[in-house]
Amino acid sequence: MKLDQLKPAGGSVHKGKRIGRGQGSGRGGTSTKGHKGQQSRSGFKRLNGFEGGQMPLQRRLPKFGFKNRNRVEYKPINISTLQSLCEEKSLAVVEPGVLINAGLIGRNHLVKILGKGTLTLKLDVKAHAFSATAKKAIESNGGTAVII
Repeated sequence: MKLDQLKPAGGSVHKGKRIGRGQGSGRGGTSTKGHKGQQSRSGFKRLNGFEGGQMPLQRRLPKFGFKNRNRVEYKPINISTLQSLCEEKSLAVVEPGVLINAGLIGRNHLVKILGKGTLTLKLDVKAHAFSATAKKAIESNGGTAVII
């Protein structure tokens, strides 16, 4: 199969309705727009959410909450994940580049190490943030927890 041989499934593509092409077409005269009024004029555009003068839904519902512009969002990685990754690839140093190569985070993510699980290896971990339990677990095994 070649790209120039691809075709849509039979019956899935319809021709558009040709309006305003004379009375014999069945869609001549007012061209399906009814008589007079704003909607029959050329260039008519209804505003998004307009409900014919009724108070629109987005104005009827109350406002609540807010988005904090200064929020810093971290990608959480547990020490159990670090343990399994380091055993698998025999690593002693864990940094964001290693986690990106392992597919655990994206290139622009900030990493926070969390303390779920157990850690038995001596690791030097570099991350953007650590929970208190994770930092304690890493340092109790003789490793270091460095904030980037």
